[in-house]
This record gives sequence, C-alpha cells and structure tokens, in this order.
Amino acid sequence: MDQPQKWTETIEDKHSLFDLKLKEVWKYKDLVYMFVKRDFVSSFKQTILGPIWFFINPILTTIVYLIVFGRIAKLPTDGSPPLLFYLAGVTLWNYFSSALTGTSYTFAGNAGIFGKVYFPRLVTPLSIVISNLMRFGVQMLLFILVWIYYLTKGEIHPHWWWILLTPFLILLMALFALGTGMIFSSLTTKYKDLNMILGFGVSLYMYATPVIYPASSLSGIFKKLAYYNPLTGIFECFKYSWLGAGNFSPLMLGISTIIILIIFMVGLVIFNKVEKTFMDTV
Repeated sequence: MDQPQKWTETIEDKHSLFDLKLKEVWKYKDLVYMFVKRDFVSSFKQTILGPIWFFINPILTTIVYLIVFGRIAKLPTDGSPPLLFYLAGVTLWNYFSSALTGTSYTFAGNAGIFGKVYFPRLVTPLSIVISNLMRFGVQMLLFILVWIYYLTKGEIHPHWWWILLTPFLILLMALFALGTGMIFSSLTTKYKDLNMILGFGVSLYMYATPVIYPASSLSGIFKKLAYYNPLTGIFECFKYSWLGAGNFSPLMLGISTIIILIIFMVGLVIFNKVEKTFMDTV
C-alpha cells in the first residue's frame, strides 16, 4: 500500500513585512556558507597575486589619498599621522561601499536562480555582507599593523575603552549597507535607471562622509548636515577610539544608530514586499 506523501517544505505567503525570517535563514545556513565561500573565492580567482590584492587595494588607495588630499590639498587630519588617518577611512569605506553595491544587485543579479529554486531571499544579501566582512577583516589586519607601528612610536594616543565599540560600529555599517542595498535592489526591479545612478551616488557619498577629512574641519550648514549622515558617527567614533583624534561625541553615534535602524527596517519592509512579485517585473 502506497504511503501518503509528506512535504518537507511548505511555502506560504503569510510572512509579516517586518519578519526577518531568521529561523528560516538559519535552516539554510549551509547555503549562506556556500554563497560566502563563492563570493570570497571568486573575487581573487584567476588573478596572479590572489588574496594579496586585499592588501594592495587599500595601500594604493591610501597612497593616492595621501598625495592628493594630504600633500596637495593639505586637508587636516586632526593631528593624526596622515597615512594612518587615510588608511582608517579607506578600510571602513571599502567595506561599506562594497557591501552596499553588492546587495543592491540582489534581485537583478539573481533573477535566474530565484525563478527556479526557493530559498529565503534574504540569504543572498546576507551572504554578500558576510563575505565583504571577511575582506574587511583582512584589511583591518593591515590597518592594525600600521597602527601598532605608530603606537610604538608614540604618535597616537588611542582611547582604549572606546575601541571596544568597534564590533558595534561594524554591525552598524553592515545594517546600513544591508538596509540601503535592499532598498536599491527592490527599486531597481522597476526602475533600472537606479543602476546607473548607484555607482555615481556611492562615489559622491564618500565625499559627504568624513573619509578623507575630519568632521571637525567642517563648519556652518555642512557641519550640521554631517551630523545627520549615518556614517559620520561611525567614522568619527572609530578614529577617536583608535587614533585618539577628533571631536567625537556619543550623540553623533546615537543619531547614526537611530537613522540606520530606521533605514534597515524600511529596507526590510520593501524587500519583503517586492520579493513576492519581483519575477513579474525583472
């Protein structure tokens, strides 16, 4: 006698728009691991220098910033060694920009696989954020080596207790990149022009963020606007804690945290809503 069939997976359209589906994502943790491994390996596959590029990229960028913004434009660095100041900004910015750009192509870049196989769609942007976190870890190692050099020379005076906040700062950047990326990814399913704008917008956003200059060098309306840039509190707190430089205040980080949580929730709602119908528009 044939046994009645039992389904191992039931796909229902009953999720709340605010549902992170973490329990469901955890069931697919092996898929997250596979995507992370694929993204990490593919980034240096068929290159001669391989993972060494993770070091070369920030070094070259820092040297260019040092020459252009430090020597030619003579932008201030709050008394910090310019090399370390720019390296700190480049390390943080590289993580945020690459995580944002990667997650913003979630729907458009995975439409083929999304249309054939079911898995929690949140797995894809999460894996991108995590794989970029691994690259950030490698570049952070480079920053720490240079930081130790200046520390032993006595040219920097870190605020040690604030350094403990570094994991929280990274988490905030990850949530901000994930939330913003989900918003762009959802909107580009209908408005493909946003793909063209994103690259230019990310480059422009870097100059609105204290990557190559300290927030203390701003004045007037630009200083007030900088306080509402979610990345300002993160970058200033990082430099204040590791380099002992800047005029950081906890209020800046509080504003960043509130804005980032709002953006993340907005991104989650839009992402959950669009994932149900995006195959009709992509």
